[in-house]
Amino acid sequence: MNRDQLQGGARHLKGRAQTTLGALAGDAGRQIRGGVNQVAGGAQYAYGRARDRAEHLTQEGALLAREARRHGTAYRREATRYAETHPTSTLLGVAAVAFAAGWLLRR
Repeated sequence: MNRDQLQGGARHLKGRAQTTLGALAGDAGRQIRGGVNQVAGGAQYAYGRARDRAEHLTQEGALLAREARRHGTAYRREATRYAETHPTSTLLGVAAVAFAAGWLLRR
């Protein structure tokens, strides 16, 4: 929970109290100010929740990026090791890919 959520919730409750007191006292101005505070507090609370979620998703994305980088490095090492231990298969595979690319890109 962040500052915006706390302040928004407090402002919303303040607005509800103002609206209730305004209704009991018959003060229309206080009721309107209370309604404005309720809406503004709700909006600030919603903003705080969205910001909290965005921060969580950013952290999760950074974690996934580190994991993908680690997997990519491991796959690169494995491919290099395979290419060094199987040079004939690697050469035939590269030649087949080059031929297919040339055939697909010809006019």
